[in-house]
Amino acid sequence: MYIDPNHLRILAAIVDSGGLSEGAAALNKSQPSLSRTVAMLESRLGSRLFEKGIRPLRPTELCLSLAEQGRVIGQASEAARIAAELYSGGKAGTARIAGTPIFMDGVISYMIASFQSAFPDVAIQQSYGYFAELSEQLKTGNIDLAICPMRGDDIPEELSFEPILRGRNVIACAPSHPLARKSTFRLEDIAQYPWIAPPAGSPLYADLKNALEIVGITDFRVSFTGGSLAAILRIMSGSDALTVLPYSVVFMQRPSNMVTALPVKLEHPDRQLGLLWRNDRPVRPAVSRFQKFLKGEFSGLADRIDVRGREAVWRR
Repeated sequence: MYIDPNHLRILAAIVDSGGLSEGAAALNKSQPSLSRTVAMLESRLGSRLFEKGIRPLRPTELCLSLAEQGRVIGQASEAARIAAELYSGGKAGTARIAGTPIFMDGVISYMIASFQSAFPDVAIQQSYGYFAELSEQLKTGNIDLAICPMRGDDIPEELSFEPILRGRNVIACAPSHPLARKSTFRLEDIAQYPWIAPPAGSPLYADLKNALEIVGITDFRVSFTGGSLAAILRIMSGSDALTVLPYSVVFMQRPSNMVTALPVKLEHPDRQLGLLWRNDRPVRPAVSRFQKFLKGEFSGLADRIDVRGREAVWRR
């Protein structure tokens, strides 16, 4: 026998509230409508739900059993309502993101931690890649959002790009490096030290070569190539190696005191770090919230980088 789940919820409200009038008030319904529902149920079931002639209402054993199921239905309904509101508000769900390794590990990971502290029910699925791979992943729908440095004229027609931080590179080293401990040094002094080179296919590798050529270093020794940001930082901490990194990455590592930027003004790349997504598909609420969160975080970061950079890095 099929019993309408709403009728079970009505029985639970009557039992829990202590009467028809009280149950009607709890459900925002009229008392006569609840009376009709109870009478209809008793007729279908062929059994009384409340003892006859007893006031206040006394539920029968069957009524108590059905009311218990009504409570379960009510709890499930409330849980479903909350789940739907969380999802539609971007406070629950999944965001699949990907980006260039140095930026993801050196900057975005800190922001993901802050985001998930505020929105713990949003699951972040993160992967790595450079533009060619990221754009393909977006086109096939394997990721929702890419975070990578781009030039505005390189954006495919089916993708949208929103800049969040302009490109700025610095020569980075460990705080214990001999050059970091000098109050002044000549650019020629840089040439004697080995270099850590980013992966050959990354935009940062081209930036390293261009930066060294601009400061007059055409013959340089590479002691380590590729690796994660964690590996680069550890190698620098135990050696006199130098590398070129985005200043935003160096800036975010300040609490760890593992890396610093030499006060050498480089020519910055003509790229901007930005958000990349498909413009022909709806953005899920959790992705939209994460995207908005990143834009707010980078807005504040850009201002702090400007101040710190003028004071400590781009002085010559």
